Amino acid sequence: MPAASLLPLFGSAAGPGALGGPAGGGGGGGGAGGGVRKAAGPGAFRLTEKFVLLLVFSAFITLCFGAIFFLPDSSKLLSGVFFHSAALQPPPPPPGGQPRAPPQPGGGPAAGPAAAGRGSLARIRADHERALREAKETLQKLPEEIRGDIRRDKEKVAQDARGRKEPAASGLPQRPFRPPVGAAGQEPADPAVRQRRAKIKEMMKHAWDNYKRYAWGLNELKPISKQGHSSNLFGNIQGATIVDALDTLYIMEMKEEFKEAKDWVEKNLDFNVNAEISVFEVNIRFVGGLLSAYYLSGEEIFRKKAVELGEKLLPAFNTPTGIPWALLNIKSGIGRNWPWASGGSSILAEFGTLHLEFVHLSHLSGNPVFAEKVMNIRKVLNRLDKPEGLYPNYLNPSSGQWGQHHVSIGGLGDSFYEYLLKAWLMSDKTDEEGKKMYYDAVQAIETHLIRKSSGGLTYIAEWKGGLLEHKMGHLTCFAGGMFALGADGAPSDKTGHHIELGAEIARTCHESYDRTSMKLGPEAFRFDGGVEAIATRQNEKYYILRPEVIETYMYMWRLTHDPKYRQWAWEAVEALEKHCRVDGGYSGIRDVYNNHESHDDVQQSFFLSETLKYLYLLFSDDDILPFEHWVFNTEAHPLPILHKEDGSKEEKQKCKHRREDKAGPTR
Repeated sequence: MPAASLLPLFGSAAGPGALGGPAGGGGGGGGAGGGVRKAAGPGAFRLTEKFVLLLVFSAFITLCFGAIFFLPDSSKLLSGVFFHSAALQPPPPPPGGQPRAPPQPGGGPAAGPAAAGRGSLARIRADHERALREAKETLQKLPEEIRGDIRRDKEKVAQDARGRKEPAASGLPQRPFRPPVGAAGQEPADPAVRQRRAKIKEMMKHAWDNYKRYAWGLNELKPISKQGHSSNLFGNIQGATIVDALDTLYIMEMKEEFKEAKDWVEKNLDFNVNAEISVFEVNIRFVGGLLSAYYLSGEEIFRKKAVELGEKLLPAFNTPTGIPWALLNIKSGIGRNWPWASGGSSILAEFGTLHLEFVHLSHLSGNPVFAEKVMNIRKVLNRLDKPEGLYPNYLNPSSGQWGQHHVSIGGLGDSFYEYLLKAWLMSDKTDEEGKKMYYDAVQAIETHLIRKSSGGLTYIAEWKGGLLEHKMGHLTCFAGGMFALGADGAPSDKTGHHIELGAEIARTCHESYDRTSMKLGPEAFRFDGGVEAIATRQNEKYYILRPEVIETYMYMWRLTHDPKYRQWAWEAVEALEKHCRVDGGYSGIRDVYNNHESHDDVQQSFFLSETLKYLYLLFSDDDILPFEHWVFNTEAHPLPILHKEDGSKEEKQKCKHRREDKAGPTR
């Protein structure tokens, strides 16, 4: 509204005495014209005064609204301006008509409210000036600098958030670290063997250095594209290659590389992500890798991270039967199964491959819940009837009943059987339930699945509703080492038979390599249609740096010292160097029967964790990671055998602490 239009409004409202003039001023009965003229001077003065007051009032309103909306921390300003003003009012008179105390000289209680008001205004003024100064500095920066500041602020917030979680980890029980047996062995005495082992270490360095150069902190490497590769198996968790390679770096004594990997884990490995992960893959690679790194090095960060991740996996067991989901959102705790898995079933090789890691999580954390979860899986399985004594690959976690009757010792079933045997070994051979389940299963496998080809090759077929499919997967080749490793616990009349069975599987798998153009094995090979140990379908001819054949060679070498296993392993090394090595690392092959390489451009994390580790152990003496003290999880992460004396000592220590807690503090 224009200022001029306000004058009549204000003027008409005010009488002669409105601003303190005399009540009867202006003359009572003089003429109208004369009266108006006589009052012109004072009236004009009052209108001007009102106009000035209006301007002051408008400025005050503008200042207040500006302060509320534009000064930093407006809520503090509101409370300071509007609510603190009550403190500036004189206090009410005391009850009973008692006189108020006079103001105290020198800033006594009566002076406090005024001082507080001045302090609030000073703080507001300082905040305002700081905000203006920061805004001016920001406007003078380049866009790249502003984006960098934002990124650093985000990183600081993330680090602070991780730091706030530190006290939870301090709840882990104190555990004295014992130097592990066989964490590093002697140099091989044979110069030729020593030279071959050095070559395998150089392969590890080539794989690691290129991962570090092109994909550091990401899950895996694309060695052709020279960039990072991520799999949805890990959700938003990063660093799969780093965690998977920790123990390989350690036993190869690559100390600088191990330290940089440990530093990355400490500063960057974060499980607080809103993402769906594969419980199986995260367990065997991340939990297993962290556990073995702790047991080898004693670095507490690995124990803390392993237990933290284990706790995040526990909601996967929240099913009617306790059989865990295959997939889990580790933030929401919501799980589900693969949509293709027999009507929403869980998979035998996935829920059956948690036992070793979860028993060790209970051992290191003092929390029995981890071991209880995996022992419950056995209870569910032992209540079920097994068709022909075999374990189908699918089990519904809601009904607790088998899905379709498909049995495989390769994909979908493989590591379940491996973990039955290794659970018994890891318990220092006290887990009688695991032992019985394993040897009963082996007997059913021999009866219904193991066959011999017309050419004399022993293979393990797949069983589908009572019918055999004469196909054997690369994954199934691990079974040769498993049979040999379990020979010592078999009935005395079967010990030699189990070793022989392992040797026959090793020979068959070697033939699957030897019958390709590249001397590397296909994903699956068949024994029908007139072929033996050859892939006949295009989608089975690829090789993705898998370790299972070399794994069996390693076990057979350790248990028999037959030199052919080292020779077969060296043939695989030569093929890897010739066909899979590229400038940026190692890549899988799309067709091992083709004379020309077609690379898949992925360096799998298990190549560093399993393939190269097993090769290194093959060309090392038996004193490194001896079988009397270690078992390997299905990702080749070594976990120590929990010897009976260790358990009794720890139980005594717990009992002692409980007695001390009950007795109270002592002097």
